[in-house]
Amino acid sequence: MLRELSIENLAVIEKASARFGESFNVFTGETGAGKSILIGGINAILGQRTTKDIVRTGAQKAVITALFDELSDEVRSKLSELGFSAEDDLLLSREIFADGKSAARINGRTATASMLKEIGSMLVDVHGQHENRILMSNDNQRDILDNYAGLSGELEEYRVKYREFARTSKRLKILQNEADTRALKIEHLTAVIEDLKSLELEKGDGERLEQELARAQRNADIVKAGIGAYNCLSSDGEPAACDMLQSAAKLLAGISDVEPRARELYERLMAVIPEVNDIADEVFSLGGDDTELQMQELTDKVSAIKHAKRKYNMDADDLVDYLGECRDELAELSTADDEIELLAEKKRSLAEEVKSLAEGLSERRKKAADEISEEICRQLSFLDMPNVRIIFALNAEKIAINGKDSVELLISANAGEEMRPLNKIASGGELSRIMLAIKSVLADHDNIPTLIFDEVDAGISGRAAQKVGVKLSETAAKRQVLCITHLAQIAAKADTHLLIEKRTEDGRTFTHITELDFDGRTRELARIIDGSGESERALAAAEEMLKK
Repeated sequence: MLRELSIENLAVIEKASARFGESFNVFTGETGAGKSILIGGINAILGQRTTKDIVRTGAQKAVITALFDELSDEVRSKLSELGFSAEDDLLLSREIFADGKSAARINGRTATASMLKEIGSMLVDVHGQHENRILMSNDNQRDILDNYAGLSGELEEYRVKYREFARTSKRLKILQNEADTRALKIEHLTAVIEDLKSLELEKGDGERLEQELARAQRNADIVKAGIGAYNCLSSDGEPAACDMLQSAAKLLAGISDVEPRARELYERLMAVIPEVNDIADEVFSLGGDDTELQMQELTDKVSAIKHAKRKYNMDADDLVDYLGECRDELAELSTADDEIELLAEKKRSLAEEVKSLAEGLSERRKKAADEISEEICRQLSFLDMPNVRIIFALNAEKIAINGKDSVELLISANAGEEMRPLNKIASGGELSRIMLAIKSVLADHDNIPTLIFDEVDAGISGRAAQKVGVKLSETAAKRQVLCITHLAQIAAKADTHLLIEKRTEDGRTFTHITELDFDGRTRELARIIDGSGESERALAAAEEMLKK
């Protein structure tokens, strides 16, 4: 439970702290003294949204610190889950800076506001005046019923199954709606795959084949030059160099008997002819026999790749990837009919499960609706609303995320009146007591150790106020209760009474929190009764109220 709250530089509070008892604690004070600021500080420590406007003028930051003890096993488990040690005490702190930034800590270690919110929701339930308006929402009325019925586990199981059903239904509808376009897509992908498959491309082939073609073109030039050179040196047709050398040698041999120098020249020619013939043979083999065929194949393939690159506006390696993507997409589309059949069967199965779970929730809600209505009416009878009838009306609707039920809180405020929606007829005072009755009933069904009521006395007075005080005191026998009140009947029932005062010192306004003893409580109750707290009658009435 909440043992101590310290506040620095929060609005008009420069520095204040308060210690709380384990049962019924009340705050009283003049209007504007800072009671709402105190609630704002508690909300901040519980991870609620804050603004820089709450920082005291001239201060760099506001600091709120709260000390909790007697932690439950659930809180210790949540702390451990969030990565914090579960000690005997729990210290939460929040800093709000003048520039709008904020910082949070759990047991001195840096945390986030969402972590404070997770832990805070297990420690404190704050009921402010705005929650009376929240009560007007049918969704919130259903949440009250579900909390009473203890449906959190069943609801989570249902919602998981419902979301799976919704995802399956959405996927099935998409596939069914795409049936016509899927056939066209399959046709297109098949054509692309056939087109690109014929290229027999692998990563790196584009650059490699162009390099091979360049080499083949150089080889073709070599072959052409080799053939030309061979034709010059040796030929089966026109006379070539080898033939002419043979003829020249023959002519020189014919005159060698009459001309001695011709013999020498003949011998020299005969020595050259074998070398020339050998050169002709080697020239003929330059470039290889299949160079022309290889170059043609490479030219065709490179040309086909260039055409595909222009057609699909991507380079050769991307064409390889694109072919893989098209094959994958075609495989997926080709199995769509099978998937549709499987999804349709899955949807039917999930629909049955969701329907069964929704009906289970509905049965639990119907049973709980009768019980909580009876308990709330019993509480309201005590709170001077004996003729009020309240029921949680369930209406079957289309199955959705919260089941098949809409819930509406109906009320008959006076005997003989028909049941009508709460959000259309309840007055402020009635709403305050109805919410108190609901909180009292729910207190027996949850584990939140601290309840905070901000002006639960709105719109009530006299005997009703006294009954509200008694009810708060009874609730405090099971839970720690903190209550801001303007009514002496409620304040008199407290075990711990804290006075919030606003003072002006040196031109600045300061708020102070003081725990009152018996005499202090007597004077404060007298002030609430007659406005001054100085009349003997008011003081006597206050003392009598405290002694009851």
